[in-house]
Amino acid sequence: MAVNLTELSLPQLEGLKTQLDQETEFLSSSIGQLKVVQTKYVEAKDSLNVLNKKNEGKELLVPLTSSMYVPGKLHDVNHVLVDVGTGYFVEKNVEDGKEFFKRKIDFLTKQIEKIQPALQEKHAMKQAVVEVMNMKLQQLHSQQASQSGTTKA
Repeated sequence: MAVNLTELSLPQLEGLKTQLDQETEFLSSSIGQLKVVQTKYVEAKDSLNVLNKKNEGKELLVPLTSSMYVPGKLHDVNHVLVDVGTGYFVEKNVEDGKEFFKRKIDFLTKQIEKIQPALQEKHAMKQAVVEVMNMKLQQLHSQQASQSGTTKA
């Protein structure tokens, strides 16, 4: 159901603008969260490139926390444990691990591409509401100015 914005009152327009602000904030936040997860998958996929025969047996630092590491040796360059969610890990060979992360990255890219047009549409709607609000405010000011001018005469 389409609504003519010019038929709405200023309070109704303000309410609509507030609603659109909330929706654009939610969509922007959703895209941001998806991009954070996507970046983690890209980094995980890229880090699999160090798993090759020439690096087998090399020393490396193993993270215990984000700021604490212990020394270790790269023993198996053919297999990785992949976090598939809810605390479950699956052993995969390196190529399967790369493919897993590629699928996740592609899925997130598609989700972002689905949300982006909705966000742009909400921005455009908000802009239209603001323009109508400004027009109505100018009309209101000009009416008040003409009324105060006629009362002085």
